[in-house]
Amino acid sequence: MALIDTVIATTHMLVGGLWTGSVLFFALAVLPTARAGDIRAAVFESIISRLTMGSRLASLLMFATGGHLAGTRYTFGRLFGEAPGHLVLSMLALWFVLTGLVEVGRGKAKAGLAEKKVRTPAEDAAPFYLGAAVVSVLLLVVAGLLLNPSILLI
Repeated sequence: MALIDTVIATTHMLVGGLWTGSVLFFALAVLPTARAGDIRAAVFESIISRLTMGSRLASLLMFATGGHLAGTRYTFGRLFGEAPGHLVLSMLALWFVLTGLVEVGRGKAKAGLAEKKVRTPAEDAAPFYLGAAVVSVLLLVVAGLLLNPSILLI
């Protein structure tokens, strides 16, 4: 059982790191290039598609692995009544927000990309992808706090 929990926890952390990292990379490297018009529409569309599919897959994996971890490490009372449980619930809410922002960003960009434009779709989608980048950083902060939740008791 300990081996299974270790594999699940490791998968959870790896997927979370890859997901948040890919969103940050997109928002800080790819999006500015697209806003400047220095990328072809087909390439930008392909990157957005991959980010979206990766985000969907990561959402499912995070929900499954995180659900297992929460179910085996927390009681109902601890989840809703203690700082570590509140962090877990905060993380769950942030994962939903991150997924939603990536999906909305895709939707905003997709309309203009169908017309083979880049700058306008990138501008339209920018607030959502930049918001997703902020949420990604918040998720990493919450993950760090979960490693040492006693810091919240200070």
